[in-house]
Amino acid sequence: MKALRLALAALVVTFMQAVAAHAVDIKEITSPGGIKAWIVSDSTIPIIAMNFSFRGGTANDPADKVGRAYFLSGMLDEGAGDLPSEAFQERMSELAVRMSFDAEREYFEGSFQTLSENRDAAFELLRKAVAEPRFDTVPMNKVRGQILVGIKSDSENPSRIASEALLKTMLASHPYANDRKGTVDTVNAMTPDDLRDAWKSTFARDRLLVGIVGDISEEEAGKMLDKVFGGLPESAGPVSVPDVQWPEKGSITIVERDIPQSVMTFAMPGILRSDPDFIAAYVMNFVLGDGGFGSRLMEEIREKRGLTYGIYTGLVTWDNGGLVIGSVSTQNSRAGETLDVLRAELTKMATDGPTQGELDEAKTYITGSYPLRYDSSGKIAQQLLAIQQENLGIDYVNKRNDLVNAVTLEDAKGVAKRLIQPDALTISIVGRPEGIPLKTGETPG
Repeated sequence: MKALRLALAALVVTFMQAVAAHAVDIKEITSPGGIKAWIVSDSTIPIIAMNFSFRGGTANDPADKVGRAYFLSGMLDEGAGDLPSEAFQERMSELAVRMSFDAEREYFEGSFQTLSENRDAAFELLRKAVAEPRFDTVPMNKVRGQILVGIKSDSENPSRIASEALLKTMLASHPYANDRKGTVDTVNAMTPDDLRDAWKSTFARDRLLVGIVGDISEEEAGKMLDKVFGGLPESAGPVSVPDVQWPEKGSITIVERDIPQSVMTFAMPGILRSDPDFIAAYVMNFVLGDGGFGSRLMEEIREKRGLTYGIYTGLVTWDNGGLVIGSVSTQNSRAGETLDVLRAELTKMATDGPTQGELDEAKTYITGSYPLRYDSSGKIAQQLLAIQQENLGIDYVNKRNDLVNAVTLEDAKGVAKRLIQPDALTISIVGRPEGIPLKTGETPG
């Protein structure tokens, strides 16, 4: 399996050399009205893609209005300005515009694509959505119904149940633990005034980040920025989210369900994106559980023992706290065995770190696949936004692979010892797991 991974990595590197030849030339521009953005101008294809975000997402929902930002994200293309919902949707279709919004924990995000020939009319439609949203009764009730269906579906999904239980255990009442969709009660109680308050408290120019890619010049982009966002308030006030206070010890929570498998979500305190050790942690985690069939956990838990179809780990990097998080599903009768192997592999990684061979393979794959993030206008716009959100600098695209290649075996072993803490492992299990005795302080759901 590892030989296959090496072969695939080599193919990726070879194939992407042609892509790398077309370097992403990112420029920072400032509109006449003072709005900043990053842009990649490219007239090869007559398409313009733009991703943007406003600082302040679902973590800033009031405690009694959880789900407010998510509800708002479903309403911005349901009528704006002089266009009620149906007319707005028809106009989007006529112009072949793609427009979507989403509320994540720390950002309210928008994605937009248009054909160059429809540029002016398309940007005017986006301006209406951003600056003149309507919260009419009929579309609001439609969106409310869609959200409630989603909440019900999540309440029956073992993976979602496990994730929610894990976050509640680790984060308690911290806003990061809130379901971004809200609850049945908060969604049912949401009013047009609540959504207006969410819009007013989020949509401001000092919270705005923008990435633009495609068939538009820097001068034209500057005018567009002022047209779309220039009418927004200068400031919406500070964004305030408390730092996470992690539990001192790990625990196990079991949520009993009559299902044939035990669905496990597990996590430990992690690392911030701004931490100097983040890149080393990223490479180490690729070896541990983020590298697909070549990762250690897949090798030991799936390939050698047949305990699962898949297992993964990842790094969550919120501004106020990070996680090393993962998930695995297995037969109820083999849950204890699966957890024992997981703990053993975590202990091995913490004690010994990766091998030189594992490190080299991981770096080859990570650097070789990086250009795939930039193989379309939409992906590039998404990356421009993400790099700004993480405050990585406009030159990050060009230096990222050098940072990965600079990770030494000593770096990887050091960050593994620092981050991988089996005793701090918090686990939530949905199902009827066998072979997992509960210790003091551990509770069945």
